[in-house]
Amino acid sequence: MDIRITTDTHTLTGTLDDTAAARDFAALLPLALTLSDFNATEKVADLPSRLNTDGSPKAAAARAGDIAYYAPWGNLAIFYRDFPRSPGLVILGHINGPLDALTHGDGEPTVTIEETP
Repeated sequence: MDIRITTDTHTLTGTLDDTAAARDFAALLPLALTLSDFNATEKVADLPSRLNTDGSPKAAAARAGDIAYYAPWGNLAIFYRDFPRSPGLVILGHINGPLDALTHGDGEPTVTIEETP
């Protein structure tokens, strides 16, 4: 599934994987989230409900642009730097193109994530 992530000034596109967790995430769309920086590596936000991770690997490594779910905390993570293999990390998809819209400036960007028509 193709998605669009919109900030106040930019639009990013991405693709969700065909997994149970990604389908569960897609069922929550559209979402408006405020992203907080975490560990100078990723932008994170709480989700309104936990995702189904049945059939997902027990751990994953993330690369810049990955959209992921961190099952232990139940939050969404959008990585702007690579991150080593971590237990409970489930990759949901990937953002196409530059991530500047999420990483430029200070503060916590508010984004809308929705399916691309």
